Amino acid sequence: MAATGLPEFQRLFREFERSAWRWECQGVYREPDEREPLRRFLAGEPPDDAWREDFLRLVSDSTRSGRSWQRVRQMTVPLTDYLRFEMDLAERGNIPAGEDIRVIWPAEAEQLGLPDQDFWLFDDETVARMHFGADGLERVEVLTGESVEPYRRWRQLAWDHSHPFQEYAAHR
Repeated sequence: MAATGLPEFQRLFREFERSAWRWECQGVYREPDEREPLRRFLAGEPPDDAWREDFLRLVSDSTRSGRSWQRVRQMTVPLTDYLRFEMDLAERGNIPAGEDIRVIWPAEAEQLGLPDQDFWLFDDETVARMHFGADGLERVEVLTGESVEPYRRWRQLAWDHSHPFQEYAAHR
C-alpha cells in the first residue's frame, strides 16, 4: 500500500488498459472545483461544464478506443442536493461520453456488505482508495497484489445488484 498525490492518481486514468470502475458511496463531496457548478445547479441557473471538459474528453476518447468506464453510485434516502447535482452531471456528461453508471440504495449496499469508502479499480489490478476531508479529496492509497481481491468482490457485488441509470432517471 502506498500513499499518492493527485498527479499519480490522475496518471492511473490515463494509463489503464481495459477498465476503470468506481464505487462512489458518499452523499456529499466537497471538491473545490464543484462549488460554483453546484451553486449554479441549486439556483436553477444554466450549467457551465467547462470545468469537466478534460475529464469527459478522456472518458470519450478511451471508450472509443475500447476501454470501459463503469461506476456504481450509492444513493441516499432522501437524495441529497449534491447527489441530485451529480445525477444531472452524469446524465448530461458522463453517460454521453460513454460511462456506464448504475445506482444502488443504502439498504441494498448495507445488506451486501459494501464498503463505506470510495475507490477506483483499474484493470482489476490496481485500487485507488480515496480519502476525503472537509475540503474534498485529501489523499489516495494505491493497492496492488493480493490486497485488491476484496475490491474485486465488492465491485462484482455492487455491479450485480445495482440498477441501471435509466431506471433511476425514469423514477425521479
